Amino acid sequence: MSGVLVVAIVVLAWLGVIALMLRGWRNRARRQQDLLGAFPEVPLDPGALLFGPHTGLYVGSTVAPSWQDRVAVGDYGDRASTEFSAFDDGILLSRHGANPIWIPRESLVAVRTERGLAGKVMTADGVLVIRWRLPSGTEIDSGVRADDKSVYPTWVELDPPETTDTPDPAANGPDDNPTDTAKEQRS
Repeated sequence: MSGVLVVAIVVLAWLGVIALMLRGWRNRARRQQDLLGAFPEVPLDPGALLFGPHTGLYVGSTVAPSWQDRVAVGDYGDRASTEFSAFDDGILLSRHGANPIWIPRESLVAVRTERGLAGKVMTADGVLVIRWRLPSGTEIDSGVRADDKSVYPTWVELDPPETTDTPDPAANGPDDNPTDTAKEQRS
């Protein structure tokens, strides 16, 4: 009888932890909703295909510059297999089982590789990270782990539109080491 009681207590405690995690995720989504606003819709005509589609895993989106502040609004923070393509007018992340993500060309801030994003940490340059600006003005990083990482240089060369107020896209990334940055600035 005491064995059944112990199992029941453990199961109830486990369910309580899961309930608290879900509550925290919903609260994060409510806090982010006003900050992020609406995501752009996929246009009927995205322009000519520049390159792609490439396949991989969409690892999630984070509020820039934090590489761990995962977007909780809608399903934009959910991992999903994806096909990603570059068009004249923007970038399309076609996620399987989730909403597609359209990144308009004029919203593009930077494309780079990183060690990790949204809790997914890999070897150096393992994740392709696209920093872009939502219509609300908030910048987010969306990350993809490509099945074929040899496509990364083509993506990194994708030039964002000219702006004068672009922050350092690598700020606060997983490879940041303030001591190394200070040494580079003194050199």
